[in-house]
Amino acid sequence: MEAAEHGLADRRFAGIDIGASRTKVVLLDDRKQMLGNAVRKTGTDFGETADRCLDDALGAAGCDRRSIKAAVATGYGRKNVAFITETAKTEISCHARGCYQLFPEAMTIIDIGGQDNKIIKLDAAGRRISFKMNRKCAAGTGAFLEEMALRLDLPLERLDGLAREAAGIVELGSFCTVFSATEVLGHIRQGRAVPDIVKGLFLSVIKRVLEMDSLVGSVVMTGGVVAHNPFLVDMAREMIDNPVRTPEHPQLTGALGAALFALDAASHTEPDT
Repeated sequence: MEAAEHGLADRRFAGIDIGASRTKVVLLDDRKQMLGNAVRKTGTDFGETADRCLDDALGAAGCDRRSIKAAVATGYGRKNVAFITETAKTEISCHARGCYQLFPEAMTIIDIGGQDNKIIKLDAAGRRISFKMNRKCAAGTGAFLEEMALRLDLPLERLDGLAREAAGIVELGSFCTVFSATEVLGHIRQGRAVPDIVKGLFLSVIKRVLEMDSLVGSVVMTGGVVAHNPFLVDMAREMIDNPVRTPEHPQLTGALGAALFALDAASHTEPDT
């Protein structure tokens, strides 16, 4: 780094969250303000995707790699990132840190991702109380909605709008992706309205997540599925007694947490003056 050239005010801190479906990067300054971010499909080369995503975020921030003081990676492919400067962090820790930065209070984080769901509980000081993950079944994840969109012959991005148009709801009897697909085909044959079926799919996602654990404090919903299907948050508010919030950028909380850890690490290594 060329600290003399760029100065402390120009330092950047990068957080990289490599998920099974999407890779996310967040750039912060010393005041913890987000300067740039980027999202790309993860693909099969995690390292290359992380590099490209970082360049996208740097471009959005109007700076280059020389300004990066520290970088931390998290997520499914965190160990595949060559340019990190600090130890990789777990996605649980990063989601918790990112959400608490945005909502400093006791909370239950519901993160709905492409391949898994997370329930993370924090106390009022931001300390993690517990967490649970749904790793072995696609029910309630983005993969579930992708499969259902395929069965309905719909672009994935149309689901949220269709759910909002529903006059009723077609509830599914199974959480299993395979059995749910069979149910959906049956409802199509019966002539049930597609918006009603889609709303039923969204309900299935919420119910699957809520059965994972109880809720503590306010609820913060995050993840790419939430970012692209905000109607899920509306439905959750009708089903949950606790207050339900969502960040401005629901897909970026893990990357935000990683960037905050990068800033911490750089601050701890600063020489005394």
